[in-house]
Amino acid sequence: MTKRIRLRVAYDGTAYHGWQLQPGAVTIEQILNEKLTELLGEPIEVIGASRTDSGVHARGNVAVFDTCHRMPADRICLALNQRLPGDIRVQSSEEVPPDWHPRRCSCIKTYEYKILNRKIEMPMERLYAHFCYFDLDLGKMEQAAALLVGQHDFKSFCNVRTQVKDTVRTIYELRLIRQGDGIITICIRGNGFLYNMVRIIAGTLISVGMGQIPPEKITEILEAKDRAAAGPTAPAKGLTLVGMEYEEMI
Repeated sequence: MTKRIRLRVAYDGTAYHGWQLQPGAVTIEQILNEKLTELLGEPIEVIGASRTDSGVHARGNVAVFDTCHRMPADRICLALNQRLPGDIRVQSSEEVPPDWHPRRCSCIKTYEYKILNRKIEMPMERLYAHFCYFDLDLGKMEQAAALLVGQHDFKSFCNVRTQVKDTVRTIYELRLIRQGDGIITICIRGNGFLYNMVRIIAGTLISVGMGQIPPEKITEILEAKDRAAAGPTAPAKGLTLVGMEYEEMI
């Protein structure tokens, strides 16, 4: 009897060309498919909730797959982790209804973008934070961030190659936290994000912090519905998909 298993996956995306399968490139999806196929002795193809880009990290991406194997659902993560490389770990595995789909169910996604804001780089952060030596004005960045909260058309904040008709999204929360040793964390929660949206928001807020964009101009950027109006796309390495809250989990 076939059952559907949901995985919560954490990974360091440094060595991978993102989540999605790509010819001639190593991806998270590819590794999971290979190792699950070895473990369960049947062809496995996972369906991921978020197709993170090359170099992006995750603490709680979600994926499902179908299997006929008799192994208890909650044991699969333990057995699978013994086969996975050290930079990928499945945090949990559980059975869900056979029609449950990670991209068709309503959920709230949470991302973090880390900026290392100090005069000299810190080697331990080089893979997980974007280095900016210019002294960022956190107050101005917070003013700009407040204007992005709510339901807006985020066409100015997505890659021009985005292939969706509806670019309206809702941001429930957008906070900036300054921690010791120069780390600024942008925390963002929303009902969905467009291609490169979080990285463009991060790049725009960094430009605000540097004095290149006035905070109040965010409203004008939203109204423009033009990618050229917003700031640059921040590097992938600073971005982490923290988690996904589905309706039945909330």
